[in-house]
Amino acid sequence: MSNVAVIAHSKKSMEGGLGQLRDVLDESGHADALWYEVAKSKQAPDCVREALGKGIDLLMVWGGDGSVQRSIDAMAREKEQVPLAILPAGTANLLALNLGIPTTIPEAVDVALNGERKRMDTATLNGEHFAVMAGAGLDALMIRDADGTLKDRLGRAAYLFTGARNLRSSPVHAKVKVDGRLMHDDVITCVLMGNVGKVLGGLELFEGSRLDDGLVEVGVVTAQSATQWARTIGRAVVGKPQDSPFITTSRGAKVTVELDRAVVCELDGGARDEVTRLKIRSRPGSVEMCVPRGEDTGLFPTSS
Repeated sequence: MSNVAVIAHSKKSMEGGLGQLRDVLDESGHADALWYEVAKSKQAPDCVREALGKGIDLLMVWGGDGSVQRSIDAMAREKEQVPLAILPAGTANLLALNLGIPTTIPEAVDVALNGERKRMDTATLNGEHFAVMAGAGLDALMIRDADGTLKDRLGRAAYLFTGARNLRSSPVHAKVKVDGRLMHDDVITCVLMGNVGKVLGGLELFEGSRLDDGLVEVGVVTAQSATQWARTIGRAVVGKPQDSPFITTSRGAKVTVELDRAVVCELDGGARDEVTRLKIRSRPGSVEMCVPRGEDTGLFPTSS
C-alpha cells in the first residue's frame, strides 16, 4: 500500500498538468500513490478521510485555495493526521504564496517529499477551518460573483470586475469585538480575518502575521467610494495599509462580528451562505504543512 495520497481537482492545472505530476511521482518512486480526482473542492474532505483510513504518511493536494481549505478543514478535525503538501494549481494560491511553495511541478513535489514539516495555526469561522483568510462584505461578494466560468475566463481580473460591480451594495453596520474588547461599532465595507500576511490579491494587509502565534489578524475596511478604495488599495500595494484612514487592524485569539443584516461570507476564496454573526477562533498548531527547507517567510520561527 502506498504511503502517499494525491487529491487532485481535475479542473485545475499547472505546467504539464496531472500527466506530468504522475510522471514526476513515478520518477521519485511513488508510482503507486493513492489517487483521487475531484470535480469540485467540496468533494475533497471525503477523499481526505478515506486516504487517512488507508494509513498514508503524506497527503498532496493539487488545486487552489478552495481545495486546500477543504482538505485542511477535514484534516484538522481528525485525531490521526499526516503532513499536507500543496501543489498550487489554482487561480490565487495564497497559502502556497505565503509558504513559499514553488509553482513548478517537480519543485513542488520535492517540497512535499523532502521539505520541512511545520505545524501551522488555522482558525475557524463558525466552526469551519480556514488557513488564509475569512471575511464578510465586499470581499465575499467579489468571490461569490467571480466563482465559476468568470474566474476560469478572466483569472484574478474577475475579482476586479465583480468588486467594482458590488461597491454600492456592500456597506453594512458591524460590531466587531476582539478578545472581548470592542474594536468597531459602525458601518463597514468588509471585515477580514487573516491567518497570514498576504491576503487579497497577494497584498500584504497584515504586517508581522505569524502562523505559530495563536492569533487571528483582523482588518475592518470602511472605504466605500471608488476613490476611497483606490486610496486604500494604493496604501496596501506599497506595504503600508496601516496608514490608510479606511483600514483598522487588530489581532486576537477570539473575534466576534455582529451584522445588522445578513451578508455573504467567505473562507479562503470560497463563498459561503449569508450570515448575521461571525464567530472566529484561533486553532493553534492544528495542521502540519510541508514547506521549503531554509525558506524564511517570516511566518515561522527561523530556529524551529
